[in-house]
Amino acid sequence: MKDEKRKGGYFEDSNEYSGEVYYDENGGYYDEAGNYFDSEGGVYDVEGGYTDAQGNYYTPEEMAAYANGEYYGEEGNTEEAYEELTYEDIDTGLDKYNTGRSVKREYNSGVGRPTNYQTGKKKTKIKAGIVIARVVLVIVTVLIITVGGLYLTLREIYNGPESARELMVSTIQETGQLKFINKMFLTVDEIEEITGRNSMGTLDAEVDTGLISFGGETTEEGDNGEAAEAFDINGFEIVEISGRTYHAKMMIINDPSRVKLTTIYDNGWKEYGETLDVLVDNGGFLAGVNGGEYQSDSNKGGSPKGLVVCDGQIQYNNPMAGDVMVGFNTDNYLIIKDIGGMSADNVKNLVAELNIRDAVTFKDIADGDDNHFTKLMINGESVSLNGSGSGANPRTVIGQKADGTVLLLVTDGRGEGGHLGATAADVISIMQEYGAVNAANLDGGSSSCMYCDGEWEMTSVTLYYKNASWRLPLAFVVERR
Repeated sequence: MKDEKRKGGYFEDSNEYSGEVYYDENGGYYDEAGNYFDSEGGVYDVEGGYTDAQGNYYTPEEMAAYANGEYYGEEGNTEEAYEELTYEDIDTGLDKYNTGRSVKREYNSGVGRPTNYQTGKKKTKIKAGIVIARVVLVIVTVLIITVGGLYLTLREIYNGPESARELMVSTIQETGQLKFINKMFLTVDEIEEITGRNSMGTLDAEVDTGLISFGGETTEEGDNGEAAEAFDINGFEIVEISGRTYHAKMMIINDPSRVKLTTIYDNGWKEYGETLDVLVDNGGFLAGVNGGEYQSDSNKGGSPKGLVVCDGQIQYNNPMAGDVMVGFNTDNYLIIKDIGGMSADNVKNLVAELNIRDAVTFKDIADGDDNHFTKLMINGESVSLNGSGSGANPRTVIGQKADGTVLLLVTDGRGEGGHLGATAADVISIMQEYGAVNAANLDGGSSSCMYCDGEWEMTSVTLYYKNASWRLPLAFVVERR
């Protein structure tokens, strides 16, 4: 006997009998000899044997077999019969002993006594299978309810008010992967009719760099008649902007020469790009936003589209229909120019002619299947809008003020924060409010993101990348000062 008080027993701090009976929590007790009497009339003796309430005796060897799941009774029962016992079978009474009943009660009694259920290996597997099946059933049920609910919601939108339907169609047509949703509810002709009513006009003017005066005037008077604050060429700030259907942040960089393009190009492009934080930090830059169009399939992000010029070097040159070049020349003017339909040689000559130092492309195109826009403002004139002009999506926009200051805007959307996104009218309004003379829309949607000084300001709206960005082949970045 152990020299300690037994659970519910009546051995105290020594091996001497205390003279009192202490019933344990299961209604059993020990006698002076150390035998354990359970609440069902059975007795576990000190040798490890057991006598049940009907007087049947099980030897220590049989009890050990019960504990190891090896005993199947005395009537020729098979292992399978024992293994298929349920807990209900076991709990029906001691008369089940010859079909595999094991000892139920845990107790601290001494050598040789079984301590728990031994119900067979097959029983455990069956139970695990049932649990897995139930989990799968719950998951499938949730998916069916979710998908069904989403389908019914979309059907209500597509069959609902005209304004909601047309905004939805325009929004979906601007995405890279979700255009199939429109085709679930509408014909191609119906989609083209809607996008035709809600489209962007054109801006044919060339950027007039004479409208930009770097540093601005420092002799203007403020609203109170006092001299305006002197222009700080090293100025940099991030402001937050909120609209009815979006939340946004804008980086304001007073010195346009600080805004550069960084890429993953190294004597060729790679299969996989880098997230924006890596592009910024690896180059030792302060901040950055995503840039031009690229191959975003499967979030590999290693290949750009259109044109890429980095530090005066053409790294990619394959202009496509609708491409618009957006970037800076060596004099730090923001240049926005059509190159769609031009040959690669002509684009190469144009880059040299305009002294382009950093540039990417995005598209001005609306053919019913691809709906994208780039030009927002040229020389202070904003593009005209037909109907809603565009859908509502996450956006990335670049602009330049009359004093040369660069504006880099990123908005959320697609459900992030409960926001649908920003329309063309929204971003034009923001650019006008902050004094842009020229402005262009860049790649948006799930690619839109902003990173500054080790912190994410705006992350991808895609659920599984919402703490970072998609992989990108390039980014507009801001040099540290």
